[in-house]
Amino acid sequence: MNAFDLGGKAAIVTGAGSGLGRHFALTLARAGARVAVMGRRMELLTALAREIEGFDGRCVPIAADVKDQASVRRAIAAAETELGAIAILINNAGISVHKPLLDQTEEDWDKVVDTNLKGAWLVAQETARHMVRLGHGGSIVNIASVLGLKATGAVPAYVASKAGLVHLTRAMALELARHKIRVNALCPGYFATDMTQAFLESPDAEKLIRLVPQRRVGDPRDLDGPLLLLASDAGAYMTGSVIVIDGGLSI
Repeated sequence: MNAFDLGGKAAIVTGAGSGLGRHFALTLARAGARVAVMGRRMELLTALAREIEGFDGRCVPIAADVKDQASVRRAIAAAETELGAIAILINNAGISVHKPLLDQTEEDWDKVVDTNLKGAWLVAQETARHMVRLGHGGSIVNIASVLGLKATGAVPAYVASKAGLVHLTRAMALELARHKIRVNALCPGYFATDMTQAFLESPDAEKLIRLVPQRRVGDPRDLDGPLLLLASDAGAYMTGSVIVIDGGLSI
């Protein structure tokens, strides 16, 4: 038996319309999971669902705003109705505002922290309630960042929110273990995504790459192994773990 196989399991991926979230949904579907993809842009989610159904996967697009508790509750309920008991949550939705610290506004701070930290908490809490109610346990994977462990300039709300998410992961793991729910975090370094495209095309990218021992940015496929480890029974004895995938940047 392949411990990484997700056949028969239902999963939710937030922020699935683009970037790493989209890749995570495809990875889970190819591993056999039925996937609910959540985000704000329904046209992107619908296109992703069609792609997954193209290789005989099962995918349900669900519009949701992770910052809004009522929206989150409706979305989790819809995922359960369409796919059955939810066994996996990939808590991925996140944004960033790139400005010097002294130029950041209260609106910038609230937008980023509300999405990256409050939103992650709302989705994880509601999914955990679902898992506890049905009594089947499951796996929650919070997508944090290497910048939650290693600070950098011009993204103060982002680094604060991701650091908070790392510690929230540990707090949730502590409380939810009794319910057979594992909670772990992935901390990606710099990856080629929609969010990082402008930066990676700038002169500053060359400076960054010189700081990475592997001398490259990550390919989304570099996250497949860690993602499936935490989502599947292969990681059954892992909870409260924080896995860094950054090409060595943090060392």
